[in-house]
Amino acid sequence: MTETGSPLVERRRLRDELKQARQDASLTQETVAAQMDWSLSKIIRIETGSVGISTNDLMALLRLYKVKDPRRVKELAARGREARKQTWWSKYRKILTPNYFQYIEYETSASIIRSYENIVVPGLLQTEDYATTITRKYRLDFTGKKVEALVEVRMKRQELLLGRPNPPLLFFILDEAVIRRLLGDESLRKAQLEKLINLAAKPSVTIEIVPFSVGLHRGMDDTFSILEFPGSAQDIMFFESIRETLFSYDVAEEVAQYRELFEDLRNVSLGPQGSLDYLMRAAHEIR
Repeated sequence: MTETGSPLVERRRLRDELKQARQDASLTQETVAAQMDWSLSKIIRIETGSVGISTNDLMALLRLYKVKDPRRVKELAARGREARKQTWWSKYRKILTPNYFQYIEYETSASIIRSYENIVVPGLLQTEDYATTITRKYRLDFTGKKVEALVEVRMKRQELLLGRPNPPLLFFILDEAVIRRLLGDESLRKAQLEKLINLAAKPSVTIEIVPFSVGLHRGMDDTFSILEFPGSAQDIMFFESIRETLFSYDVAEEVAQYRELFEDLRNVSLGPQGSLDYLMRAAHEIR
């Protein structure tokens, strides 16, 4: 795993291997729990990837499953160690919601991220001032320290994701409403527009705008991100609202529907160059 990789993704891969090994051994979760003298919930949590597993427990499971190939045992042990590693976002565990915490873990290991936003500038594209303002306006109950910490996390995500040698491919589709609302804020618009323009010039970043002239369209009610991973790992879909976050795990049919929606939105957008031209005209108008 790279230094920017995610322990959660490693746990996810390990859980698939262990579940398959258990099934190959013709054992039920109940049988494993009884033979390991564990609670049933422990084996369930291990197989859902919601917790890590110690090296001793992993070795005991592999013996029970009759996994004897030294190379495979060594590989799974290494994966288990990676899955338990601490990360830069670990210190924010008490501040972030569990779903947001997990999202960051997935995001760091994604090879492609596709996001559609119809209200605000996506977090990975926000300036620090914009992020601070949005967070304060959305959550009036947050203390100044919590707002500061959340913005710090957002800026760190940007720095490590966009600034690393091999960044993921990032595709953003924005409804024109995102830009028009931005233009209504004189204190934020100049710096935020400049950031969007600069990011759109990066080879790994594509920004496209769906104009008002399209009229009513399928994505008006949705805000979502689809994270794609290298190898055979299942794509993850992420929905975000002002107060809640919701994941849709391993639902291939639903993810496929939203991938089609994303492409439909791209087809009615101004395209990468047309969207960049739009942003540059908007920046010129406010000078």
